[in-house]
Amino acid sequence: MSKQGLRDSSVPYIPLPQNPNHQNVIVSLVYYHRPNQTNHYLRRGVIFAGVLLLLSATILFFYPSDPILKLARIRLNHVGVISSPKLTIDLSFSLTISVRNRDFFSLDYEKLVVSVGYRGKELGVVNSEGGRVRARGRSYVNATLDLNGFEIVHDVIYLIEDWAKGVIPFDTTTKVNGVLGLCFLKIPLK
Repeated sequence: MSKQGLRDSSVPYIPLPQNPNHQNVIVSLVYYHRPNQTNHYLRRGVIFAGVLLLLSATILFFYPSDPILKLARIRLNHVGVISSPKLTIDLSFSLTISVRNRDFFSLDYEKLVVSVGYRGKELGVVNSEGGRVRARGRSYVNATLDLNGFEIVHDVIYLIEDWAKGVIPFDTTTKVNGVLGLCFLKIPLK
């Protein structure tokens, strides 16, 4: 295309009118002010501290705590006295234990076995078949306590002494087979 054809096909150019009130226009570029480097680090530090605080609160919120146990009912099943070689007694009790769970997860168990000891000697075993401890609630657990070979003379003296102090130090070892439930998650527990 020639120059003449290019001029004819384009938008016509109209010169600007002459204005006696001539104004000067100053065009300045927008200056972007970089944020202060210390403010940038401070903002990151505050965000990191907030996330760390939120994570710590979540862990504290969901961290398991000990349940509160109370003996709700006790019934004597069996009493047996053995006189030789030492004077011992065999006892069997049916227990109903109130369990107050303060945690946000439940416990469904198939079997619960608690070994009870006193002053380094095993006194007996608490057995409980399957059950459920609700989250943030109170549940009742049925169990059987078997005290085998309880030496009357030797252990009763220490038991009365500890009872007079207000604290009886029983040693327990617990074995649980079950599932922890947190919302829709099921976590196996052994």
